[in-house]
Amino acid sequence: MEVDRIFDEYYEKSLIRGGNLCCPGCGGSLFWRMALEALGPKTIVYGDGPCAMCAIRFLRVPTYAFHFSFVADGATGIVAALEMKGRDDITVVSSGGDGAVGDISFNKVSAAAERNENFIQICVDNEAYMNTGIQKSGLTPFGAWTTTTPLGKESPKKNLPFIIAQHGVPYVATVSISHPTDLKRKLRRAKEIKGFKYIHVLSPCPTGWRFHPSKTVEVARLSVETWIWPLYEIVDGTLRLTAKPKPKPVEEYLKLQGRFRTLSSEQVELIQRDVDAKRERLLENDGKKILLS
Repeated sequence: MEVDRIFDEYYEKSLIRGGNLCCPGCGGSLFWRMALEALGPKTIVYGDGPCAMCAIRFLRVPTYAFHFSFVADGATGIVAALEMKGRDDITVVSSGGDGAVGDISFNKVSAAAERNENFIQICVDNEAYMNTGIQKSGLTPFGAWTTTTPLGKESPKKNLPFIIAQHGVPYVATVSISHPTDLKRKLRRAKEIKGFKYIHVLSPCPTGWRFHPSKTVEVARLSVETWIWPLYEIVDGTLRLTAKPKPKPVEEYLKLQGRFRTLSSEQVELIQRDVDAKRERLLENDGKKILLS
């Protein structure tokens, strides 16, 4: 059949193997399909476990998976080995989840950024330690249920992209699986820049966020449209917004997810005010140099 032929031709060219260990609807699976379409076959991916490890095991490029505490270390070694061999045609990617990049291995990521190591550091952010039992991380948002915050997290989410940008690295960007053109453009741009590049993708998790797997892209899109997850890039310290949607109420995003079921109306209003204030600051600084060297 014609459909079978088209599928077979796509599968032969795809850098993704059929089937994987991720949960149904995993945002990480969708991200890697898009990412490798942008990065191409000459890519080496070094990743941590557990969720980030599950997501990279089915890639048709060389991959190496280690534990939470080694994010960025292996990529640094791979870059050094390639430089010794005179290979400058291979893109090295370090992948980790929010718990690894933002918490357990932050010192390793920070050190690599300080040294301006020549690889792309990706944070696949599902906003908790999902594979180990849905425990909260430093990037779990305010009010979200996890098994260690049964009444909702009391502290705000770390602004990790801006923390990394403060290291003076050449490129930082946020991306979303709901905006594939923007996502691929940023990865292609990062690929061409020498030095430390940081890409942060919000990765909706049906299992931990408590929504139906069919809603993954919708949830991701609403995170952008409500400005809970703004899309921007910081190039040599200059901020540029890459999406400026008319803001929707944050409640539209929150109500789709069971992890926010304990929020009171007052807490929803607090989140809305916080998002509004951050949106205004981003718009005020759009196109401006925000990091002074």
